[in-house]
Amino acid sequence: MSELRFVHLGFGADAVEYREAWQEQRRVHAARFADEIPDTCLLLEHPPVYTAGRRTADSERPLDGTPVVDVDRGGKITWHGPGQLVGYPILKLPRPVDVVAHVRRLEEALIRVCADFGLETSRVEGRSGVWVLGDPVEERTSNGLTLDFDPRLADEEFDPRLNGPEYAPSNAGQRGEDRKVAAIGIRVAKGVTMHGFALNCDADSTWFDRIVPCGIRDAGVTSLSAELGRRVTVAEVLPVVEKHLTQVLTTAVPLPRAV
Repeated sequence: MSELRFVHLGFGADAVEYREAWQEQRRVHAARFADEIPDTCLLLEHPPVYTAGRRTADSERPLDGTPVVDVDRGGKITWHGPGQLVGYPILKLPRPVDVVAHVRRLEEALIRVCADFGLETSRVEGRSGVWVLGDPVEERTSNGLTLDFDPRLADEEFDPRLNGPEYAPSNAGQRGEDRKVAAIGIRVAKGVTMHGFALNCDADSTWFDRIVPCGIRDAGVTSLSAELGRRVTVAEVLPVVEKHLTQVLTTAVPLPRAV
C-alpha cells in the first residue's frame, strides 16, 4: 500500500465536534479518491456524542431521548467523547474491495497497541472490534447469581438499562464478561474507506450505560485505564497507535479473500 500520513484534528480542550469531523472526512475522502493526497488517518477526540450506524434499532437508543447523530457507517449505536482516541483511516483499497479484510487489519493494529501497554486482547467471532475476554461462562456472576439465572439468556427483549447497575455495560468486568475496549465501524465508498475506530483510553464507560452499545446486550465496555488499573491517557496512546497502524496498513498485502 501507499504511504500513510496522520493528521491530528484536535484533542482535549480542542476536541472536534462530530459533524465537523464528518465533514472533514468527506473532504479528505474526495481528495484521496482523486489521488490528490496519500492514504490519510485523521486522529482526534470528540466532545460527548452518541452516533448510530445504519443498523441501529430504536430500542438501542438512549431511553431519555438524548440526541443521536445518525451516520452512514456500518454497525450500530456507540458513544464518542473525552478519553477516547478516535481514528478515521481514509484509505484507497485494492479491487475487488474486501471490507472484512480492512476491519481485520484495524483490529490487528489495535490488538498490538493494547499488547504494548500490557493488556491482552482478542477478536470475538461475529463481533467486530477489540475485546478483553471474560471468564468462562460457568464462572461468571451477576449480582451474586451465576449466569445460569441471568435473564438475558432467556429473554430476547431484556433491556439492561432498566434493570440496575449490575447489568450495566460499564460493569461487565465485575461480572467477568467480555468487554470491548475498541469499537470499529466503517464505510467504503468508491473504493475508499471512511469512519474507523474508537479506542477507550481513560474514557468514562458509564456513558455507554444509556444505550445498548453496538446492539450487544450480553457483553460490556471497558478502557485501557480500567483494565490496567492506572490512568492511560489519549496522549500516551497516540504515538503507539500511529506506530502500529503504520506497520499493519503499509506492510500488509491486502489481498482479497479467495472465493
